[in-house]
Amino acid sequence: MTEHDNERLYRRLIDEVFNQGHTSVADELVAPHAVERQRGGMGDGPEGVKRTASVLRSAFPDFSLTIQDLVVDGDKVWARQRGGGTNTGSFFGHPPTGKTAYIEVFDVARFEDGRVVEHWGVPDQLGMLAALGLIDLPSRPAPAAV
Repeated sequence: MTEHDNERLYRRLIDEVFNQGHTSVADELVAPHAVERQRGGMGDGPEGVKRTASVLRSAFPDFSLTIQDLVVDGDKVWARQRGGGTNTGSFFGHPPTGKTAYIEVFDVARFEDGRVVEHWGVPDQLGMLAALGLIDLPSRPAPAAV
């Protein structure tokens, strides 16, 4: 597989599984032995990816990820994305807020033989909770006078 192939497969995973909700595509794009390294991940392999996409789309039926930057280096795809939608379902055990919110998401996916075999993700979960009004962030102190 080439770097171009890995990029194409990553973009397909984001578009078809997460943006369109076609979770069965994860069976084709994610290896059965794939390891999920994201804190709060929903498990390994294609089933973990399916659970993650389903939970997000349940809380945000219009959920979308927009790739803003993407770099491929050998077998790894690095992506900075904007993700979110309108919260009309339960999220982290909280009732729906009806608010629309988006956060930054950083992902690294490693590929072998045309499938994701390892994933690291850093979604701004705290930022999402704050944007939905579910938590208050401490206020920022005013800059010191010069």
